[in-house]
Amino acid sequence: MAGDLLSLDRQVCFALAVASRNVIGLYRPLLEPLGLTHPQYLVMLALWERSPRRVRDIGEALYLEPATLSPLLKRLESAGLITRGRNAEDERALDVELTDAGRALKAEAERVPPAIIEQLGVDVSELEELRDRLVQLLNAAAPGGARGSVSAIA
Repeated sequence: MAGDLLSLDRQVCFALAVASRNVIGLYRPLLEPLGLTHPQYLVMLALWERSPRRVRDIGEALYLEPATLSPLLKRLESAGLITRGRNAEDERALDVELTDAGRALKAEAERVPPAIIEQLGVDVSELEELRDRLVQLLNAAAPGGARGSVSAIA
């Protein structure tokens, strides 16, 4: 019985890792014409929801540490999609805001989720159910307890 517990096909971590790698791989050719990597796309999604946002807020929303987020923001700023500046109320805080080009990119990016759904060939309601279950898992595994919820499909 103990050997069965270590079977590769019984490991949640293995299924999640492979599924994540494969699904993110579907995004690559869709994001490339937008000039975005998948992590940059996630930052842009957060900013399309609300801009400006504090760097700390973006990091919390995306479960990213500042050391990981900072280079993403620098590249997006170099690409002319965002600006970064000190918060007027708290000089210790850094605000990130979409530029006109960053806001305009949203219209192109709106084609990404339907294309992913089509490539996956899975019904939207099934994807929503899967997402909800993954959010439960994410919250259960998050250090310090549950955090925000994810609501987008793709």
